[in-house]
Amino acid sequence: MNARSALFDLYGDHLRERGGRAPVAALVRLLAALGVAAPAVRTAVSRMVRQGWLEPVPTPLGPGYALTPPAVRRLDEAAHRIYRDLEPWDGLWHVLVVERVRDRARRERLGAGLTYLGYARLDETTWIGPRASSELDALLSAESVRAERFRSAYEGDARGLVARAWDLDGLGRSYERWLADARPLLASAGEAGPDPDERAFAVRSRLVHEWRKFLFSDPGLPADLLPDGWPGTRAARLFDAEAARLLPAASRFVEGCLGGSRAEGEDQGVGDAEDVGDR
Repeated sequence: MNARSALFDLYGDHLRERGGRAPVAALVRLLAALGVAAPAVRTAVSRMVRQGWLEPVPTPLGPGYALTPPAVRRLDEAAHRIYRDLEPWDGLWHVLVVERVRDRARRERLGAGLTYLGYARLDETTWIGPRASSELDALLSAESVRAERFRSAYEGDARGLVARAWDLDGLGRSYERWLADARPLLASAGEAGPDPDERAFAVRSRLVHEWRKFLFSDPGLPADLLPDGWPGTRAARLFDAEAARLLPAASRFVEGCLGGSRAEGEDQGVGDAEDVGDR
């Protein structure tokens, strides 16, 4: 598991609701359960500080790192989508008409950012999404892009519009693959081991990690605009049930790491290492 992604998962799924901060030693211990080595953790933390997602803070157990306000906003919105804590769709599309961006790198960053925020491209400058994103202004400002925005109903074939804007066939196959991969992963949660709570944490973390990838392809489309027998519905049902089942044991492991002493010989500082190991 990529160390940076694992940190985002950890802060979003566990630490965000525990003050959004943790000592370095706890981060190292928690990610060790996911097979991420300490040097990779320190490298990823350094990168996230440079990128404005984390900031150094003191903790009772030594130096630590806390979420910055932009990171809190990003993880709050991600949590709403991961657990589908979304307001019912009101039948109106959020439409963006962005100015043409000639620079390729900026254009690709803008496109990737809008896709992550739940928008789909209709043409070179027009994007639609089922709801507005609280991060949209920050994205447009970062790329120095102007955009007109408005909400609009669609008078034509709404299912056809969705099928044209989003790759539903590909998305459906992704949900089927997720279901196939999740079953053996969940079965491994019952394997014997010295610490069943650590095992539950590791399995749940990987389950959430793989589910989180759908943020890049599924904006939470209205159910009545999706094909009959949509596999995403079955996948969501399994995810919700298993994430809830594993949460108590995973939380015990997190609390133990946050309250424990640092591992013997573990350096509590985070150097500005190169990006080796962050993969």
